[in-house]
Amino acid sequence: MIAFIEGIVRQIKDSSVYIASAGLGYEVLVPRSTLEKCKEGESVFLQTKLIVREDAWTLYGFHHADQQQLFEVLLSVTGVGPKVALALLSQLQTPILAGAILDGDTGLLSSVTGVGKKTAERMVLELRSKIPEHLRAGAKGEGGKRVLIPRNPHEADAVDALIALGYRDSSVRQVVTELL
Repeated sequence: MIAFIEGIVRQIKDSSVYIASAGLGYEVLVPRSTLEKCKEGESVFLQTKLIVREDAWTLYGFHHADQQQLFEVLLSVTGVGPKVALALLSQLQTPILAGAILDGDTGLLSSVTGVGKKTAERMVLELRSKIPEHLRAGAKGEGGKRVLIPRNPHEADAVDALIALGYRDSSVRQVVTELL
């Protein structure tokens, strides 16, 4: 098993990075948040998960251990493979994804490309008890409400305004994040 990779980013693609390490070049598939942290020519350290299939060995990388842990938990669900798990982590921030599973928000989960209603329901059913405790705590803010740290002040204003108008918290946060 390859637990991590440390090296220089040589090339960045749509959903992967090429990392030169110890004289070898590795293609590592990564979620969007990890992709955004990588810069060509700079050193990077990624936690990894190697998936071995009959036709390919594929390396998945994550800048944060929470993402890797959630990726592995997602893979335990029937019908959720590495491609769908990576899409979930790319389109939803880790606390939002953990919160959606804990809250049973199948609408938010099924809004991700490749996740249908039945798969979302299966994820909620099978993963509610499997979400690690530190991710459970991270998915809640003060007063037990779900939290999303805004990337900019306009995001927080937009979220607050839409919630005041009566829209659901988790849906609003996802839409505003995508729009920005």
